[in-house]
Parts: sequence; structure tokens; C-alpha cells
Amino acid sequence: MLPTPLASPIGAAKIFLYSKDVDMRKSFDGLHALVQEEFQRDVRAGDLFLFLNRRLDRIKLLHWDGDGMTIWMKRLEAGRYQRPTMSPDAKHVEMDATDLALL
Repeated sequence: MLPTPLASPIGAAKIFLYSKDVDMRKSFDGLHALVQEEFQRDVRAGDLFLFLNRRLDRIKLLHWDGDGMTIWMKRLEAGRYQRPTMSPDAKHVEMDATDLALL
């Protein structure tokens, strides 16, 4: 069995936003599969992966915290998240903490 990589500290984590709409019924396994297939990254590196629904009123964040995956979800009661501008063929966009706060 391979050793599990240690998660990077939250401040050092990269932040990735998936460019397509995601079915918010997806949980750990479904979101983990998207990270592997679309981002070509290992969730155990400690990066943050963000997913928005079609209506842009819900967001999920997938993160490895060192000994397991965590999911945070937020549903807006009013308003919408604003997806950043990205090229039409992009699968994801890398963000920084400021971009995340503005999202």
C-alpha cells in the first residue's frame, strides 16, 4: 500500500473551479471522479475543488484534510454566484483566495 500524501496547509492549497455545471446530488465519489478525470489532479494533495450548479445558487467545495475528504456546500437564499470568465474549451480555472472571496 502506498503512503497517503499529506495535505498541504489551507493557505498553500491551490483553488480550482470546475467550468461546467455540476449536479449537486454528487457526493464524495462523484466529485472525486470529476477531480481525477477533468482536473487530472490528486485530491489528496490538499487543493480545493469548487463546483457550481446550473442555477449558480449552490456551490460545493471538495478538500482532503489529511485523513479524509470533506465537502462544504452553500446555498444562496438570494442572488447568484458569478462564474469567472474563462475560455470556452477550459475544463477548469485556477483561482486565488481573492477570486474565491469575490465568487
